[in-house]
Amino acid sequence: MLLAAVEAMTLIPSAHAGGGGITGGATEWTQIANNGELISLVGNSAEQINNQVTQITQLAQQIQNQLKIYANMLQNTAQLPNHVWGQVESDLNRLQSIVTQGQGIAFSMGNADDVLKQRFQSFSTFKSNLPNGASFSSTYEGWSNTNRDTIAGTLKAANLTAEQFQSEESTMSSLRSMSESADGQMKALQIGHEIAAQEVAQLQKLRGLVSQQVTMMGTWYQSEQAQKDLAQARREQFFNAPTNDIRGGQTMEPRW
Repeated sequence: MLLAAVEAMTLIPSAHAGGGGITGGATEWTQIANNGELISLVGNSAEQINNQVTQITQLAQQIQNQLKIYANMLQNTAQLPNHVWGQVESDLNRLQSIVTQGQGIAFSMGNADDVLKQRFQSFSTFKSNLPNGASFSSTYEGWSNTNRDTIAGTLKAANLTAEQFQSEESTMSSLRSMSESADGQMKALQIGHEIAAQEVAQLQKLRGLVSQQVTMMGTWYQSEQAQKDLAQARREQFFNAPTNDIRGGQTMEPRW
């Protein structure tokens, strides 16, 4: 359309030279008017083209923004390529099994209370069935083994938790490194969940260690109480023993 307007404008000199008088002037003014109209059309077309260019530019910007939003969404929803949980389950299983040794009382025993009652008799049991020399030796040996094995199991549990420090620190170091390099919300959330799981595991180990310590103390106090009950039962047997009447025997008197 712009080319046609330029060609039309070139016709002005030829129209002015070819005519004369009134007729030639009218033709000239008509062509001038036509050229003006063409110029107006060219201006309108240029404005429309500019508007279309603006619209295309805005559309391209919108598409670019949408692509950025989509890329950000993909980044925030991307999951971790690998997870670091550590050897939590195996560590807890080792902690429970290591305290169960010999005749020791373990916190993991479901019937620990019943076992204590069986091994450390009550005062009423001692009164009705006081152990003699042979049975007392066997009873005392059972008390000693129970206390020793329980103490040994507790110390081994404490040593085990100390040995696990290195592997736990390695797990936490990996989680810290992953946390520093997390580039999306989903990855950050997953790392947070794994750190929370490690904290729960630490609390479980601590609960196991404290429970075993309480079990050891309870076993020791129970054995102390059993020894006191046995000693009291023996004292009562001694003082309540019947005395033999010595009347009727030979009278002790001086003889001259």
